[in-house]
Amino acid sequence: MEIVGVIDHTILRPDATEDDIIKLCEEAKRYRFITCCVHPFWVSIASKFLMGTGIKTCSVTGFPFGASSRLTKCFEAEGCVKDGAEEIDMVMNIGAFKSGEAKVVEDEIKEVVKRCGVIVKVIIETGLLSKDEMRDAAKIVLSSGAHFVKTSTGFSTSGARVEDVQLLKSIVGDSIGIKASGGIRTYQQAVEMLSAGATRLGTSSGVEIAKNTPGGT
Repeated sequence: MEIVGVIDHTILRPDATEDDIIKLCEEAKRYRFITCCVHPFWVSIASKFLMGTGIKTCSVTGFPFGASSRLTKCFEAEGCVKDGAEEIDMVMNIGAFKSGEAKVVEDEIKEVVKRCGVIVKVIIETGLLSKDEMRDAAKIVLSSGAHFVKTSTGFSTSGARVEDVQLLKSIVGDSIGIKASGGIRTYQQAVEMLSAGATRLGTSSGVEIAKNTPGGT
């Protein structure tokens, strides 16, 4: 089972420094993670550092609450892409979704996907949703043209859970990817998420997971 090559090596702490970003990129180069995920401010530095390595820079929009306006999310995502981001993780408008505004949420995702022109992963924040809401949110993501549905920001009530990944898989199948994120700190957790149907992992513990992968160093 491929693990290291599906990890988005992540640092989204508000106090992360330039040295932290450079260290993140160095670790990604050593262990061959698929992306480094950083806040928009750090995209230009990360993308320059990773240039020519085959490792992509990922960034976020509407993070972590999803309550920014559609225009703000689009502007932020476009700015990240201009600075070198090749993937965007956007937080859906959770409040609008829970208010029954499914079309508002879907239209926002569609516009971000269209305007940024790169892989978009939509964070639905599973810890704030019932199972029925998770199903409905996954259907919205599926119909929006986004490339992944993502469980969590890691900044809310709970992170990724195996049962949530399984539920999302039952809705989206193989049509789009599933990113499990939030609280994944060990090799065993990574295996469980991938076995449940995840195709990408978001974690700040990528190095620890890589070291504990059979054959890892």
